[in-house]
Amino acid sequence: MTYKSFGFTDHQLMIRDAIIGLMERELPLEKIEELEKASAYPDEAFQVLAMEGWLGLPYPEELGGADASYKDMAVFIEALAYVHPGITSAFMTTVIYGGMQLARNGNDWMKGELLPELLAGRLKMAIAMSEPSGGSDLARIKTRAVPDGNDWVLSGQKVYITNAHVADHLVVAAKTDPEAGRKGMSLLLVDTKADGVDIRPMDPLGRRTSLPNEVFFDDVKVAGREVIGNVGEGWKLLMPGLNLERLLLAAASAGQCLKIVKLARDWANEREAFGEKITEFQAVAHKFAEMQMMTETARLHTFHVADMLDAGENPVMETAIAKTLATEYNLAVADMGMQVMGGAGYMMGPMARLYADARVGPIGGGTSEIMRNVIAKQVLS
Repeated sequence: MTYKSFGFTDHQLMIRDAIIGLMERELPLEKIEELEKASAYPDEAFQVLAMEGWLGLPYPEELGGADASYKDMAVFIEALAYVHPGITSAFMTTVIYGGMQLARNGNDWMKGELLPELLAGRLKMAIAMSEPSGGSDLARIKTRAVPDGNDWVLSGQKVYITNAHVADHLVVAAKTDPEAGRKGMSLLLVDTKADGVDIRPMDPLGRRTSLPNEVFFDDVKVAGREVIGNVGEGWKLLMPGLNLERLLLAAASAGQCLKIVKLARDWANEREAFGEKITEFQAVAHKFAEMQMMTETARLHTFHVADMLDAGENPVMETAIAKTLATEYNLAVADMGMQVMGGAGYMMGPMARLYADARVGPIGGGTSEIMRNVIAKQVLS
């Protein structure tokens, strides 16, 4: 499958084509449906990404990575999500949400021992921030870590933690000084096998191969070397990753849009009604026009933001715009794709799955409402 590039280099075209080819071999439709029905993590595909060296894509060369640019990463994630959103979430939770904290802010033990295990596919990660009382206002989290000599004791609850059930370590946001607001939050690296850690998979509408989880911490001992960065710097360490996160969530939604349009087009080109192909009817043809406009707009904003980041800019407003538009357009495109396919789209299968997968986009990684707050603040400041 080929689709329009936005000034992609030959290297980026190679990334796109290689990932689509590799993942379509590892995750054919039958395999995806099998994993979805079993709510099973796509470990075989994840291990292939590790064997082929893709887990190191965003990390510096001195840490065993490929030192990919922001646009390289957007191209990669768009292609990955085009094949299956579940493997995209599997990659993101370990490599981006967890591993980037080790690569950017970790100590010698984290970089020297844990990161090589991650690159080899032997260590999986997830990040634990959201809590039952809310996920958007991190400054008010209730999970506590209290000092115990040089170590810490962690207590609290997290919720909607993607892939915690398969993770070896969690990056946990906890209050180490409950009176200090944002400056009282720290990031702790928690072994999921430690005493007092209880992880319970949840039952989501979509993304069945990368499940969310409830996570409970009951007086969990956290060693001093498992503090990421410095105590009290959690907020400071999380903020630089937001532009990358929003860029990649936009890229993932753009990739899903591309797949939805293809599925609907392939089906519609074979479907007849009243003696004609349904694509001859303007009502159907215009839906494809709308779907394509939304897809192109999502991709345009995504790769524009990637170029800005690679130019050294700090496009806070633009990444929020890209994330919001791409995720909302993904949902709208999925809705129109299902309408085009009618009953065939509503039955459990690729289109219904992509519709369910798309619904989390305007919620996860910062809701559309929060993104609009970010955009408005930038406009009005």
